[in-house]
Amino acid sequence: MRLCSICHERIVMLLPFFNALRTAGLPVSLKEHLTLLEALSRQLAFGSVDEFYYLARTILIKDEKYYDRFDQVFGHCFNGLALELEDLQTAIPEDWLRKQVEKFLSDEEKRQLEALGWDKLMQTLRERLAEQKERHQGGNKWIGTGGTSPFGAYGYHPEGVRIGQQASRHRHAVKVWDQREFRNFDDQVELGTRNIKVALRRLRQFAREGAAEVLDLDATIGATARNAGFLDLQMVPELRNTVKLLVLFDVGGSMDDHIRVCEELFSAVRSEFKHLEYYYFHNCVYEGVWKDNARRHGQKLSTWDLIHTFGSDYKLIFVGDASMSPYEIVYPGGSVEHMNEESGEVWLRRLLAQFRHAVWLNPMPQEHWGYTQSIGLIRQLLQERMYPLTVEGIDSAMHQLRHSVS
Repeated sequence: MRLCSICHERIVMLLPFFNALRTAGLPVSLKEHLTLLEALSRQLAFGSVDEFYYLARTILIKDEKYYDRFDQVFGHCFNGLALELEDLQTAIPEDWLRKQVEKFLSDEEKRQLEALGWDKLMQTLRERLAEQKERHQGGNKWIGTGGTSPFGAYGYHPEGVRIGQQASRHRHAVKVWDQREFRNFDDQVELGTRNIKVALRRLRQFAREGAAEVLDLDATIGATARNAGFLDLQMVPELRNTVKLLVLFDVGGSMDDHIRVCEELFSAVRSEFKHLEYYYFHNCVYEGVWKDNARRHGQKLSTWDLIHTFGSDYKLIFVGDASMSPYEIVYPGGSVEHMNEESGEVWLRRLLAQFRHAVWLNPMPQEHWGYTQSIGLIRQLLQERMYPLTVEGIDSAMHQLRHSVS
């Protein structure tokens, strides 16, 4: 009787969770729900929320693209078990991470600020860290909030190191001293327009592949007529899109402004191309790319492995605003997040040498491209094969890729 009582309690507890997953559009079935109940009855997860989370995700979710939505539903259903992050103590006071001062400078004052340059900037930061003993805000020298110092958060300086700021403001930082978390694109987003799919279809090339499983009606009629009216079915292989596509998505930072249109593009390419591979990068491609943003710090694919894994018959599409410090492209160590041994330019050239049919789609309005130096550098590396992430731009990019094949 006690076992039945326990099983009943588990069923009652998990039913709202199961229904919430189905409501969120996650493909979980009754069989998987029963499997989870059986696993709990065998005490595969006992006394630990983390163990239950990983057990439930392993059994219920079969594709990592659903991890983000699963996490949201899990947090909603079991929010009483979440950590109280406000109680955690950190080495930096909480109010350092909040915007205390919004100091807006006149155009004349902004023009008076001069960029320090890469070497001088890094040397000055080391000196400030050694000298500073207390908090500062609103100044022009120390590491703090507001003001015109090149180090800290929520201030203004043409180039600087951003430390403890929730989001980018001027997008001029050459380093970001934070471990930031990005999220994966959702390929189940409903497209606001079907025109993106129509534009992508320019690239399609069809061929019949595989087993003969599709009825050839004309051939069947002819064969039946020749067979004195006795039915003679004629089958042919299915007509498939043979184009192989590799897409590299810039994610996080300034790309947060373009999440919606990137998700629409992501959803469209997933539905239009059977031979599709995709990975993420941040700002510029360096020695590693990743498939899952939640695990990007621990599970990366070497860019060398990417180059050696996919053949030159793959068509390469970069998707990003190409808006960054020029150091991130031309300098070793220029990445905002880590000290890269080789510059982004070196890795871009290696990718373009392997994938000769490549384009760059930029979600930033084309009329603004001339005001950002990094966009000019990327366009030069791509030999002007950068197109706006609009229906017309996608159409032109697909035309470029298709004609580069023939």
